[in-house]
Amino acid sequence: MAIRPNLILASASPRRLALLNQIGVEPEFLLPTDIDETPEKGELPRKLAARLAETKARAAQKKALQANYPANSLVLGADTVVSVGRRILPKAEMMEEARACLNLLSGRSHRVHTALCLLTPAGAARKRIVETRIRFKRLTAREIEGYLASAEWQGKAGGYAIQGIAGCFVIKLSGSYHGVMGMPLYETMSLLNGENYQIQSGWGAQANLGAV
Repeated sequence: MAIRPNLILASASPRRLALLNQIGVEPEFLLPTDIDETPEKGELPRKLAARLAETKARAAQKKALQANYPANSLVLGADTVVSVGRRILPKAEMMEEARACLNLLSGRSHRVHTALCLLTPAGAARKRIVETRIRFKRLTAREIEGYLASAEWQGKAGGYAIQGIAGCFVIKLSGSYHGVMGMPLYETMSLLNGENYQIQSGWGAQANLGAV
């Protein structure tokens, strides 16, 4: 029987880790990376998400090799990009950025692109990208200012977190809810199972823990 490989998550996001935990995955290592996420000139949102996911994964793989991590390790990178048409919205760090995002998203549809890149010990790069369409209600000035006061928007693509207060802004969603959160679960499971990281093997243990 083949030995299950180790998993390195190229992220410091507690949200992505919690989503992996939800399906019974506990990465052996967390290796966040610091990369330049500036879009290239004319780069489309989907292409940006895919490029950043792979760049994060490769940067983490390089750090893992330098630190003599186990040679059988898989490296998983992910990135989420929010767009209105061809316009890429920032990962809001300042309140004015978040306010501009919310004003733009108010009463209209937008797209969330989440890309995954799984690097294998053999040098292959397995990729998936998930596009989700979301429509927001028309936001009042009071709702926008109240949301800004919550600080949930900090560091979030498009200036909001769907799993929090902003969930009540959503009129319609077509695609992957978990993809909007940053880690589409079906696609993640498919990638990992395809590289012999059989996540179902831990589901029985999870059930036993829940019964205690």
